[in-house]
Amino acid sequence: MVDTENVTGEGRLLVDGELRPAASGRTYPNVNPAREQVIGEVADAGPEDAEAAVAAARRAFDETDWAADRDLRRHCLTQLWEALDAERETLRPQIVAEAGAPVSLTYAIQQDGCIDDMRWDVECLDRVAWEEDLPVHEFFGIRSLRRVRREPLGVVAAITPWNFPFMLNLSKIVPALAAGNTVVLKAAPDTPWSATHIGRLAAERTDLPPGVLNVLTSADPAAVGEVLTGDPRVDMVSFTGSTAVGKRIMARAADTLKKVFLELGGKSANIVLDDADLPAVLGTGAMVCVHGGQGCAITTRCLLPRSRYDEGVDLLRRAFETWSYGDPTDPANLQGPLINARQRERVLGYIETGVREGAKLLVGGGVPAHLPVGYYVEPTLFVDVDPAATIAREEIFGPVLVVIPYDDEEDAIRIANDSRYGLSGAVHSADLERAYRVATRLRTGTVAVNGGQWFGPDAPFGGYKESGIGREHGIEGFMEYLQTKTIGLPAPVGS
Repeated sequence: MVDTENVTGEGRLLVDGELRPAASGRTYPNVNPAREQVIGEVADAGPEDAEAAVAAARRAFDETDWAADRDLRRHCLTQLWEALDAERETLRPQIVAEAGAPVSLTYAIQQDGCIDDMRWDVECLDRVAWEEDLPVHEFFGIRSLRRVRREPLGVVAAITPWNFPFMLNLSKIVPALAAGNTVVLKAAPDTPWSATHIGRLAAERTDLPPGVLNVLTSADPAAVGEVLTGDPRVDMVSFTGSTAVGKRIMARAADTLKKVFLELGGKSANIVLDDADLPAVLGTGAMVCVHGGQGCAITTRCLLPRSRYDEGVDLLRRAFETWSYGDPTDPANLQGPLINARQRERVLGYIETGVREGAKLLVGGGVPAHLPVGYYVEPTLFVDVDPAATIAREEIFGPVLVVIPYDDEEDAIRIANDSRYGLSGAVHSADLERAYRVATRLRTGTVAVNGGQWFGPDAPFGGYKESGIGREHGIEGFMEYLQTKTIGLPAPVGS
């Protein structure tokens, strides 16, 4: 258990090396979604704060040695890692309190894992070929050596969501800074402390030059986001969130042709083939409800063969009926509340749509009677779902699984790929080679085969189709924050 009763957090912005309030003096409440209680006030940044942050980041990139001095970057990011490492037990209750994250997840992806993984991104300073020579080539009778350089892009606007806020903040700012860029981080309104705490440590415990990292929190993300995505002084927008907002960012960024990285929504399919060990695969089927189902890569469509459909549905029913959920401070619960009342109503609206369109609601579907306080939704299982149904095509972002029957392997692949999304997926079979073959035919950025997990700091993550552009993590993710320059030099004599 963690104590979220007395939790406190940093309420100030970080702009140009200074921890300060919003220029307007406005604040807004940070609310614990499990208790529906205000746990603190944070600065409510406006367009004027975004302008100041962009100006500071631009100046730090153009006028300091940050972009060129890799040793300085390594030194400062190591300091930040050491500060975060020392603050784990201060950060843990903050993340549980503001995100409603189950405390067990903070020992992995919600906190500890991403602090540990920071070191991989810092080590990319030694993995990347910053300069490499191509062979001598003759063009128009001139023999030349071509040198390829990799250089930072400039100012990066990093815009993050509320579901895995601390992890995603680090996933963006660490490689961007290590690559030599300066950053303006705009946190999700619902999870400000997961960003402001990083800002405070950067200001107080590192030698980061002023303006290299700036942190903004705002109750109105659009007001700040419009400045960041449209300002010509910003060279790249790195965004994780909904596909609808991603499209708006892409359109806004087009005016200045700035680079965009977009990690967006998903409606991932778990294909259970007819030879799979159903009890082993589906006995844990309610794991899609982890963190309230608020994960873009969760496999929220379960595809079952008609030949074993009833058996599979019965296993899933039992898994959902016995799933433990509730207070996120209790380590026994892997499902806590949804982030806010608006999100709960959105999820309940999708459940109503599913029933109205004819899907069979087998388990859950409402607000749990035993949890009258907090933004909870029951673990919800729909079966006999038409692949064309709304709940089978749109991202619900809640603890809802839809089960779809299929005829044969080709039918399963067709249904899985018949989606505007392509973020992740899973395949299960008694035959590993068969499962792998199916995995290669899925139009998704990641696939888990027979329970194998693809996630890691060195593994590129991103989607096909409307699930995004580019990759996060891995060398591919680090390279997103670099520009490539080719320089022609006279060929050495005798070459």
